Amino acid sequence: TRGAVAMESAAKGGYVLANLAEVVERVLGFLPTKALLRAACVCRLWRECARRTLRTRQRIAWVSALEPGPAENHALVRALARELEKVHVLPQTVLYIADVETFSGHEECHEQKKASFCPCYSVNESYRIPEYKLLVFVPVVTPMGSSSNQPQEIEEGEAGFALLFPKIDGVKIHTFHFSKDVKNRVFDESKFAEAGLKNNPDLRVVLLFGYNSWKTGATRFLHQIVNPLNEKSIILAGGQVESFTSLTSENNHAQPGDACGVVGLAFSGPQIQSATVLLDQDVADERAAEAAMQRLKAANIPEHNTIGFMFACVGRGYRHYKTKRNMEADAFRKFFPNVPLFGFFGHGEIGCDRIVTGNFILRECNDIKDDLLHGYTTVMTLIHLGSTK
Repeated sequence: TRGAVAMESAAKGGYVLANLAEVVERVLGFLPTKALLRAACVCRLWRECARRTLRTRQRIAWVSALEPGPAENHALVRALARELEKVHVLPQTVLYIADVETFSGHEECHEQKKASFCPCYSVNESYRIPEYKLLVFVPVVTPMGSSSNQPQEIEEGEAGFALLFPKIDGVKIHTFHFSKDVKNRVFDESKFAEAGLKNNPDLRVVLLFGYNSWKTGATRFLHQIVNPLNEKSIILAGGQVESFTSLTSENNHAQPGDACGVVGLAFSGPQIQSATVLLDQDVADERAAEAAMQRLKAANIPEHNTIGFMFACVGRGYRHYKTKRNMEADAFRKFFPNVPLFGFFGHGEIGCDRIVTGNFILRECNDIKDDLLHGYTTVMTLIHLGSTK
């Protein structure tokens, strides 16, 4: 009798999971994305339920790593291998940033670590995340688990993060890579259009990262990219990184290792809100740092579905403030307790004070163009990607 009852219950359960979309969708909603994609292969109903579930997952996720010393593989590699099993988003764009010190040393070890740092996580062709890897002096990272975790300025030990951007309704993210052409001193601005940087009324924010800035002509090339964008009512922020590697094969084979250029992300969409402030070299104590955060807070950017970026000079941090570590990250968290913060210490910052009104027209005091290229400063930026379902 018990066996018959058990068989009858199993049959009813099987019927429910094979025919009732509401129940199936509820159950699948508890699965991380990798398991969800496997479940989508069971039958047509599960596939449709999995697709609907994925469309509702529009919050940014991240994987971060903070460890005291180098190991055989970078800490971020190990974290990605572990944490990508658990994420609940389907990434469309991924930005990797890791400390450069881990990759210095003997050439063979350097090459081996570079190769092992390029994770291309694939369950099927719809779940691949090859994007840019930026190597920086030291990162600024919010630990995993909650956006309210205390962000850390990592000045010792290996660290890094991967920002996972899913498809978000009303938001378009373009990635771009402009490299300096040694045969042509003038940059071809027609390349801006395919990167979403030209003839795009919904363009709101551009994150720019220059690499190999020590090369002859690198600064002039960066100006050729920045100057046309400086004329637009958009937020510009970023910095100079030590080097970059594209995880897409077409870019890997296109450029020699010592080429210079600019990579970045362009965020478009009418629902995006953003603001940025510049902490210049006179900001040298806790009170002045918090005053800068108050200016950023005055922009009234919603904290929900918002990320913060901090691009600082490698000469700042503890060396600059002397009396306290993690000064600027702590000041940010005081005013934005529920916004995760990411970034790095580099050797050149891109940005300025820009607060934007609701219709995305810059509040400018005059017609003079902003100076966007700096040294010994910190650029703090907020990007709000709209309300989520």
